[in-house]
Amino acid sequence: MEPPASTRAAADTGPDVDITDASLYVDGIPHALFARLRAESPVWWNPQAPGVGGFDDSGFWVVSTNELVRQVSRDGATFSSWENTATTRYADHCPREHIDAGRAILLNMDAPEHTALRAIVSRGFTPRAIATLRAGLAARARDLVERALASGSGNFVEQVATELPLQAIADIIGVPQAERRRIFDWSTTMTGRDDPDVPGDPATAIGEVFAYAMGLAAERRAHPADDIVTTLVRAQDDAGALTDAEFGSFLVLLMVAGSETTRDAVAHGLLAFQDNPAQWELYRHERPATAVDEIVRWATPVMSFQRTATRDLELGGKAVRRGDRVVMLYASANFDEAAFADPLTFDITRSPNPHVGFGGTGPHFCLGHNLARVEVELIFDALADIIPDIAVTGPAVRAPSGWLHGLKNVPVEYRACPVAH
Repeated sequence: MEPPASTRAAADTGPDVDITDASLYVDGIPHALFARLRAESPVWWNPQAPGVGGFDDSGFWVVSTNELVRQVSRDGATFSSWENTATTRYADHCPREHIDAGRAILLNMDAPEHTALRAIVSRGFTPRAIATLRAGLAARARDLVERALASGSGNFVEQVATELPLQAIADIIGVPQAERRRIFDWSTTMTGRDDPDVPGDPATAIGEVFAYAMGLAAERRAHPADDIVTTLVRAQDDAGALTDAEFGSFLVLLMVAGSETTRDAVAHGLLAFQDNPAQWELYRHERPATAVDEIVRWATPVMSFQRTATRDLELGGKAVRRGDRVVMLYASANFDEAAFADPLTFDITRSPNPHVGFGGTGPHFCLGHNLARVEVELIFDALADIIPDIAVTGPAVRAPSGWLHGLKNVPVEYRACPVAH
């Protein structure tokens, strides 16, 4: 009989860290550490005491190379999202029923349930559907940038990076723009467990989103509108419709994935351009189509997700047993020397760009990637046109998290014209 995971891993040398611990990312992605993992132990056992992070096991495997992350992402039969959900860390000693409750969210489903539900939800996120939103989003992007310019200075995250995704989500689901702040508050609470500045309880926020979703679904069933809610909650052409519970779960996912991650990509993108002024000049004058992918790679808004092995297997030379958790370290895979030339260089002309910022392909590839790409592009286009000399004026404030690469504050001056020296 094979020894337990904790014994198997004892001989697996590696750093004395927990890659899900928010304190590891206080100064940003620890690139040197992750380079060491890729070079020395691309499949590495991360020990974790039972109860830490909410899971009653002894730890998990970490896959850190681009190739292995893609391998795990693509094999939904071998690597389950449902078993322990995709979230790598909950509150310590979190009740198991709280973890299991997340299985209702699309992100945490396996086939065939995931396949069927994704087919319904994807109706609102096709390239054609997103194309119909582009003109309106472009106008909103220019308006919010002009408002920021009028303010003179402020927090870029709050004034610009947060606003377009919020407004887009409100438009998509038919929420009045006056209520969009509720989306921000809910999403921030749901993801801010490690942040002492974020009030509220994530479980309570999820419950409030479900209640809101049920009211919204009932309204659209009774009074159809030209929005994605009507499309999802009313059966059309025998294609099926979402139940209230399914729609509530979808709304939870949309508020986090469609709000938090896009704003973080934009905020990190601004910092990257500030640190690489030649790249900003290139973007201003040429707007290369490859820029958005490089911004997403550089930002890596989601630093990790996990799966659970459904069978015994060998992965990267290590014996992974059925029931072992396997964490895909996107924050390492997106800077893998084997996949990218000069990965620590921000290059908006990079092509090819096999980043895993939207997931490593496979069944859980980001459903909203078309919308996210458009939003990032439109914001930077508006900045380049209206505030070309925007300047970061102080250190960015990071949001403490072991899985989201978030920023809370990027202080800036909004400059429309070059400053004379």
